[in-house]
Amino acid sequence: MKSAYIQSPKDKNIRTSFTITIRNIFFFLWSKVFFGKKVRIIKGFPRIINKGRLTFGDKFTAGLDLRLEVLKSEAAVLIGDNVKINDYCHIGAITTISIFDNCLIGSRVTIVDHEHGVYVDAVGSNLSHPDTPPDSRELKGSPITIESNSWLGEGVVVLSGVTIGEGSIIGANAVVTHSIPKYSIAVGVPAKVIKKFNFTSNTWEKT
Repeated sequence: MKSAYIQSPKDKNIRTSFTITIRNIFFFLWSKVFFGKKVRIIKGFPRIINKGRLTFGDKFTAGLDLRLEVLKSEAAVLIGDNVKINDYCHIGAITTISIFDNCLIGSRVTIVDHEHGVYVDAVGSNLSHPDTPPDSRELKGSPITIESNSWLGEGVVVLSGVTIGEGSIIGANAVVTHSIPKYSIAVGVPAKVIKKFNFTSNTWEKT
């Protein structure tokens, strides 16, 4: 009677660790070849459409399945130094999206500077009609700026025309529809500021 070999948890962990190491080495080298020396690593094969201007700063890192779209010749996505973007994020521009230095972006974050149609600040024939298929409505956009040292948590959505001020934190699953001041913590749908940093006392204070 033959004895069956049962793989131990330790063996599985060694194999998993080895596979991850090989994968990371591959994507490290692949990133350098296709995106240049400034890029640290892009894990997985990103889906990139670049009809305009796309720039990466030094030490840019992206996780799995990055979707990055510059959809018009006059559009731009400008990414600063030491920006880290986690898994399954979508960045789409028809104007300009600027992400400044040292920003940290969680997984499943959406940053899109445009909408299908016009629903506010217009009257009559300028407004989009609900009988028009959404993908047939005119794209309207405004620039997005995410200033240095900002942190966007898991599942955050940033909409057109927004500036997120330097050193700010956006809580998980927030939808940012209006600009957020510097050194603030904002949460919710729509995102609202709940704390600001006091440089005199060196504390985060409730608003």
